[in-house]
Amino acid sequence: MPQRPASSAKRQALQQQGTLNPHPEKVSDSLFQHSDFFDPQDLVQVKYEMLRRVKVDKHSVSHSATAFGMSRPTFYQAQMDFQQGGLAGLVPQKRGPRGAHKLTPEVLDFIHQQRAAEPSLGGVTLAERIQEHFGVMIHPRSIERGVLRQQKKRI
Repeated sequence: MPQRPASSAKRQALQQQGTLNPHPEKVSDSLFQHSDFFDPQDLVQVKYEMLRRVKVDKHSVSHSATAFGMSRPTFYQAQMDFQQGGLAGLVPQKRGPRGAHKLTPEVLDFIHQQRAAEPSLGGVTLAERIQEHFGVMIHPRSIERGVLRQQKKRI
């Protein structure tokens, strides 16, 4: 029985949740080829079954990773994520820093002081002064967005 493609609603839900497998065509495990239940587009399900193959069915990491369209480093990362967070640990997280991590309260206060003394200061000049004072490089546009956020909070 050939595998049915995921409904567009399910595919859309997976995409919104960040759990849509970017390479479902690489999943060659038989469970995902001949089943209405197993969906190669569901990244969490694919990772879980890959881990289960090794832990329960005693398949090798290399064989299991390949059959599920993953690399060995991805397998080990998924294994650690699952051990630390259970099934929810397999849900992909956004990469990179969260929010304006360089715009600390001290930097924002510095910006406010500089702008109070010279209201016409632009992002480029502020970026240079922040670099000199704090030793931190911040893009001028990040400074402008941070100032706007701070102004919105005061309103």
